[in-house]
Amino acid sequence: MFGFSHRTAAAQAATDAQMDVESPSKELGGSNVHNVHMTSDSVRIVHAQEENNLSRALSQRHIQMIALAGAIGTGLFLSLGGALQTGGPLGALLGYTLVGLIVCAVQFALSEVSALFPVTGSFVRHAELLVDPALGFAVGWNVVYGTYLSVPSEISAALVLIQFWTDEYPALWITLFIIVTFLVGIVFVGVYGEVEFAFAVLKILLVIGIIIMGLVIDLGGVPGQERIGFRYWGNPGPFVAYIATGSWGRFLGFWKVMINAVYSFAGVESVSVAAAETKSPRQNIPKACKKVFARVSIFYLLSVLIVGMLVPSNDETLNNDAGNASTSPFVTAATRAGIKVVPSIINAVVLTSAWSASNQCLLTGTRILYGLALKRQAPQIFLRTTKWGIPYVCVILQTAIATLAYMALSSGALTVFYWFLNLTAAGTLVSWIVILVNHIRLHQALKKQRIARDELPWHHSWTPYTSRIALVACILFLLTGGFTVFTKGNWDKATFISAYLDIPLVLLAYTGWKVFKKTKILDLDDIPIRQALDEMHENPEEPIPPTRGWKRLNILWG
Repeated sequence: MFGFSHRTAAAQAATDAQMDVESPSKELGGSNVHNVHMTSDSVRIVHAQEENNLSRALSQRHIQMIALAGAIGTGLFLSLGGALQTGGPLGALLGYTLVGLIVCAVQFALSEVSALFPVTGSFVRHAELLVDPALGFAVGWNVVYGTYLSVPSEISAALVLIQFWTDEYPALWITLFIIVTFLVGIVFVGVYGEVEFAFAVLKILLVIGIIIMGLVIDLGGVPGQERIGFRYWGNPGPFVAYIATGSWGRFLGFWKVMINAVYSFAGVESVSVAAAETKSPRQNIPKACKKVFARVSIFYLLSVLIVGMLVPSNDETLNNDAGNASTSPFVTAATRAGIKVVPSIINAVVLTSAWSASNQCLLTGTRILYGLALKRQAPQIFLRTTKWGIPYVCVILQTAIATLAYMALSSGALTVFYWFLNLTAAGTLVSWIVILVNHIRLHQALKKQRIARDELPWHHSWTPYTSRIALVACILFLLTGGFTVFTKGNWDKATFISAYLDIPLVLLAYTGWKVFKKTKILDLDDIPIRQALDEMHENPEEPIPPTRGWKRLNILWG
């Protein structure tokens, strides 16, 4: 489907699938491949190689908790103080609420498309099936670049968290994190699922704990502390004027909160990246998307509400940018109440968050690179897999790049490293925009091909409307992500680069591949919806049994 000129997507898919089958051992260098016989006119949405070489070891429990682990991280534990300082308690709450609704639209759009096309690489591969092969190439390499650099970034962040306790042996700590991340990425994917499951449980327990702690402090449950209530909503006030004054300043503060909130939710789009390694993906991925959104939103909104009740927006500790537990507004609240053990607990769980983020970036980057190689948009060596179904060449490359974390030992080198990382800081919004465009194209093709939405493995009545609204919002966020640099006296080169340079990079990659391969935007009639439905009926998934008995009390992954 990639790299065609005047051929239909269906015809090219048949050719690609046939080529993959004719000489698998030659391409994969003797990796674990089963020979699959297909006719030249057959259509494979899920490629024979990913079907046979990858292991479906991630269950519903893993997928739902991986999505939770990806969405609950340092953005929740450390960054809420910045939102409170910028927008005030009500501005922060409204900002996170509205972004949460946009994330809901993105999740539902992703689940509808992923249920129909459960392929490795998720929305990157969906773009080539629904829009244009050049778009899949551009956004795919953008995600690969961002995730590969994010692994050393997260390891550097972990080093900062460890320095909350000790400054000794920084190189040793970096080495240990690289080794552990490599081991989690190279072994059976089920091990990754179990590790992320454990991290997600720790995060959820911490969120529940700090919410309960916050309520106890706010209601005067700590000996010697008076009841706070909503005192800080009155003084210094529910909103904060940011950059400007008056109503305009309060609006800018609210808008800044929304832009920052987008990156707090970053990671929810990775739930379907490993679709080909998920059991019953057409059922489990939509379930994960639906349930995770509600739980994440509740955790975030309750946390924002509690923080706004406990800490005034003008508290000087909110200016702390140490990058460890001392940055957390929950630590500020606990310190005010005389609770001394909280900083170390939060720092320890945030440390697991950094490790979890490193693991998730490795999974996302390697699987999308594998998906690009499937479509001949990356070297074929990246298709090599272990007997456990792990694309080990992709993992080895990402581990080699992870050694850039040693640049954290030098302040100058670290500055250069973060310049490279900032090139794709807007990658989350680019990914969300592609997810929404994919979904809109799917519904346009359904209408053009006169296929009823009820034939989809999963759909929702209001997603055609919410995807359009969310698309407009995401484009606005992308274009205004660095609005502060255009205000008087606030020009900052690093902020401008992180906010906007990713846009021309993606456009350049899209245009370059389009010109080089002479690709075209797919005609709605050529989008292989009927082929995907036929493949779904030919290879039905076993129905997931309904939850019964005490298991129905499980609200996390049931």
